[in-house]
Amino acid sequence: MSRMQKLQMEKEYRKTKIKTFLKKYILYPFIVMLLLCGVSIIIVFFSPYTYLKELYVTTAMTTMSHQYLARIFVSNDEIKRIMDKNNIDDSMVKSKEDDVNTSKYSDKIEFIPLQKNKFKGYLMIIYNPSRVCVGTSSNLGSHGMKVLEIVNRYKAVAGINAGGFSDEGGHGSGGTPEGIIIENYKVMYKQGLRTYSIIGFDSKNVLVLGKYTFEEIKKLNLRDAVSFKPFIIVNGASTIKSGNGGWGVGPRTIIGQRKDGAVLFLAIDGRQITSLGATLKDAADIMLEYGAYNAANLDGGASTTLVYDNKIQNSPCSRYGARFVPSAFIVK
Repeated sequence: MSRMQKLQMEKEYRKTKIKTFLKKYILYPFIVMLLLCGVSIIIVFFSPYTYLKELYVTTAMTTMSHQYLARIFVSNDEIKRIMDKNNIDDSMVKSKEDDVNTSKYSDKIEFIPLQKNKFKGYLMIIYNPSRVCVGTSSNLGSHGMKVLEIVNRYKAVAGINAGGFSDEGGHGSGGTPEGIIIENYKVMYKQGLRTYSIIGFDSKNVLVLGKYTFEEIKKLNLRDAVSFKPFIIVNGASTIKSGNGGWGVGPRTIIGQRKDGAVLFLAIDGRQITSLGATLKDAADIMLEYGAYNAANLDGGASTTLVYDNKIQNSPCSRYGARFVPSAFIVK
């Protein structure tokens, strides 16, 4: 065999190896992936089991920039039907101050890691409700601060992100709050709205939930409050009567209070391989399990942050780490 023939054989052998490699490690896995995607689409969108479809639609539709993902596979009429079915109607509910007794308490704080099937999270129980108050960014109205920075600003021992904020352009500065912020009886920020979704504490250290006009808010004697929604437990009962709560799966930040006055902070990680996230029903179930009599959803998603022992305990899903926010519920 001549040298030229040997070189030609080696060349053909290398070609064969490359083709075998491409088929085995690229083409075949790609075909399998396409088949799996196709089967998944059929199961989610065309099977008689609607849970996964509703979870997909509610998750997509409660994002600001990815609602198109729902519309690719589902008509607008069906999206409306799914959202209506999973919607929480908390517009008329208000918490009752007299049902909660805050006269007996200790300064004990419990920190409890949670591990569920599809998510992990962290729960804090603050037995003295008078220690829980609102902290704000030092540049409120122009730029937010990270929860850890707000906690350190007030020399607090713990904190979770609180009220929502507008994020025009997706810059994430956290400087412009939504609704109203009350800190130590002082209105720090107020939009010109007809009603405000109130999540806050009154002079008796009772968690107040409800939608109020500003004139009504003046009569509530609120010492600290922010705006967000929805309220997921009111006067001992879940407001989620059917479905998953309508907000899909994602990171969650929840605040609640037991009848004995103890305050609950809950942070659930999401949008990660190790923790996909929770529905509002998942969050409500956890809060009920730990005795919440009233509980409300706070700003979640990439904002979800829980600080304790001078460090961030959860894993914020933003690729930039903890987000800038205008307000936090802190523990002094």
